[in-house]
Amino acid sequence: MSVIRRNLFKGALVGALAPALPVTAATRTEPVRPRWGVGADGQRKADLGDGTFQNPIVAGDHPDPTILKDGDDYYMTFSSFLSYPGLIIWRSTDLVNWTPIGPALKTHLGVIWAVDLVKHGDRYFIYIPADPKQEGWSIFVIWADDIGGPWSDPIDLNIHGCIDPGHVVGEDGRRYLFTNGIRKIRLSDDGLATDGALEHAYSPWRYPDDWVVENFAPEGPKLLRRGDWFYLITAVGGTAGPPTGHMVIAARSRSIHGPWEHCPRNPLVRTTGAQEPWWSRGHATLVEGPAADWWMVYHGYENGRRTLGRQTLLEPIEWTDDGWFRAMGGDLSRPLPKPRGGRAGPSAPALSDDFSADRMGLQWAFHGEAESAHRATYEGRGLRVQGQGKSPTDSAPLVCVVGDPAYDAEIALDLEGDAEAGLLLFYNSKAFVGVGFTPTMLKTFQFSEELTWMRADHQTRRVRFRVSNADDIVTWFHSYDDGANWIRNEMRMEVSGMHHNVFGGFLSLRVGVYVAGQGSAILRDFRYAAALPTSI
Repeated sequence: MSVIRRNLFKGALVGALAPALPVTAATRTEPVRPRWGVGADGQRKADLGDGTFQNPIVAGDHPDPTILKDGDDYYMTFSSFLSYPGLIIWRSTDLVNWTPIGPALKTHLGVIWAVDLVKHGDRYFIYIPADPKQEGWSIFVIWADDIGGPWSDPIDLNIHGCIDPGHVVGEDGRRYLFTNGIRKIRLSDDGLATDGALEHAYSPWRYPDDWVVENFAPEGPKLLRRGDWFYLITAVGGTAGPPTGHMVIAARSRSIHGPWEHCPRNPLVRTTGAQEPWWSRGHATLVEGPAADWWMVYHGYENGRRTLGRQTLLEPIEWTDDGWFRAMGGDLSRPLPKPRGGRAGPSAPALSDDFSADRMGLQWAFHGEAESAHRATYEGRGLRVQGQGKSPTDSAPLVCVVGDPAYDAEIALDLEGDAEAGLLLFYNSKAFVGVGFTPTMLKTFQFSEELTWMRADHQTRRVRFRVSNADDIVTWFHSYDDGANWIRNEMRMEVSGMHHNVFGGFLSLRVGVYVAGQGSAILRDFRYAAALPTSI
């Protein structure tokens, strides 16, 4: 496969932006030249192989991380929004190298935000905010006796009007959930029902009024008991909007019922200017490392690369003599020492897929409908997807999260019956670009609609498509001889504006395949190759 390769990453960029000036989607300023290890398919890898790592630890759209230490293993999952199967659980033994083990949620609950993964006794729980019937948010729970599943069907706890659950066991031995707000409610001993009323728990620390943030929005409460203290970690400032909005604050109390004392070092983490490599840092959880050192896991947008979504970041913390803690990673621009005592494991697997094994949930997911899972059937070295809708806007495409700013992706598509199919870069049904075909016509999509004037006649039921994304500059190709010869599409596209601040939804720009119409398409031989990012 022809892939754009670059030998040097230019860290000093033209037109460096001062913090006080407006930030555009394409603007990027990086005072330190980042470097990453090379993983499968050339993907960025956090582990540099010399005892250090470079953030992100999980690249691409993996926001609202919730992390669980379980013996020598660590497990983490993320908001999965409208992708089904959802809530993919990842495993690590060193906090730096992570690999997915499978999805926990197959039942459609609508949009899935900021969950909490916990273990109580010998049982695993995931507390899930969701609004499956568009009647208002509630908190659901699923459970399993093994982290790998099977997971139970969702149980509605009827905690209405709440998101962002955070589980904790109080000094009384009872279980509680904290939610956005910051509010709390007692749970039954089995964690599968409530046992009390929702009540106010904490009034978070407020930042100075002249700070440039999105909104106050106290959310993401995560709790930890250490010694005689309960620590409450909260996000404020808004998860998107200005680069300087999101932040991490802390409070502590000797009782789960308060009173809560603000940390004198608040905010513990915050992007202070648009020149920093990571924007909108927040939504943190504390976790003990393999050698009893301590770390903070949270998310952030990469400078100028909001199309990749919010990525998972790892930062060391230090407990201080006054019983508080402080973050020690600075702006995360430089490599950091890996956690001590960990055993390095596999990092993210290859995205290239010959469709000989089921990777639904691990890599592929349908956007928008859990019920779409029945549309996909593995057939040898191919995945048959039944058509739905009439175009990418209503076909619930099959999508794949990517974590590299520059890459090539290609796939062969065979049509059967009255179908059309194609390759997309897909944010949502209102924000996508791509190419597609019917047996008689080649199509091009831009601005989330077909460019009908670019239609080209042909007679074929098999086309191989390729997309080259070089820092949000997108070039499309198609081939009628399985990649021996490529024809470049005449329309190049720029997609840096396809992100949450423009279209909402908290999503990322993903590689996608749509299949529409009354027939089906067989997907074959998906190939992915990352390239080093460029400067502007």
